[in-house]
Parts: sequence; structure tokens; C-alpha cells
Amino acid sequence: MTPQQASEHGVTVIARFLEEARIAHEVLEHAPTYSMLDEAQAVGETPQHTAKTLVLHDRGGWRVAVLPANRRLDVDRARRLLGGTSQLRLASEDEMATAFPQFDVGALPPVGPMLPLPEVVDVRLLYKDHVVVAGGDHRHAIRLDPRDLVRIAEPRVGDISEHDPVEHRKGFADLPRL
Repeated sequence: MTPQQASEHGVTVIARFLEEARIAHEVLEHAPTYSMLDEAQAVGETPQHTAKTLVLHDRGGWRVAVLPANRRLDVDRARRLLGGTSQLRLASEDEMATAFPQFDVGALPPVGPMLPLPEVVDVRLLYKDHVVVAGGDHRHAIRLDPRDLVRIAEPRVGDISEHDPVEHRKGFADLPRL
């Protein structure tokens, strides 16, 4: 890595990484945002086509999960899929700032140099023709094919999102008495 590359920050780092890996992508500039749902709106994308990157910490170090921005991580599902310990948890903002200084906290892209590759990607993303991901800073996003993300990272793919409670057509009070 050259001294110039070491001093690069945010979208410059991720764009260079994707170009070197020959991954087709589009850099999207927008007003500063601080959540992936706001970023989706800023770039005119639906939340279902927007992916968030979550950093998890386990005894073995950093783990990365990527899931739709409109979904919540089910830590138990992620733990089972990753073979993680009971110590698996979301990383704090301070931990992320220290571990990944080349990216803004809350804008971590799913892949890049000096990042652990995603170890788990939610299966829902693979049914999209494209996804928008954080670009490494609060003013940029990256649009890419989610299958390219899987090709470069080779993560486990599974259902790691929380499920909405299912409303049954009949509650117990509606069942006939025996």
C-alpha cells in the first residue's frame, strides 16, 4: 500500500478496491445521511434494495453481517450460521472507529481493503438485481450487484433477519369448544 492509499478515506478507498477487483459499481453522491434508510431515500432507492453492514464482535475477533436496511439482525440466527459463541454482539461505535479509521462510523461498506470480508449475507439480498451499500462516508453510497458481493467475499448466505410475528387467522379464543 502506498502512502497515498494509506491516507485515503471513505468512498475513495472502497471505489479503488472495487475497481481493482473488477466489480461493476456506481458511486452515488448525496447530502449527508446517518442511517441506511435515510441514505436509500437520498439516492431514490427503496429500503429493500439497500443493504446495511453490521460489525459484530466475538471472542475470535470481528465478524461482518450484511442485510436489508429495512430489516433487523436476529443475533441468534447469525450466531448459529456463523458458529459463533454466546459472546457474539454488535460492536460499539468506539470499537468501530478504532478498528476501521479509514471509514466513517455508521458508513462501513460491506467490502474493502483492511476490512474483514462479510461472513454472512442475508439471503433476501440475492433476489435483488442491485443493492445500494454504504460508501465509507456519510456523503456517498455504492450501487452494485449483490451476487458480485457474494463472489468477492464468499460469505455464508442465510436468513439472519428477525421475523415479524405471524398473525394467525384465528386466535385461540376463536377456536370451537370441544
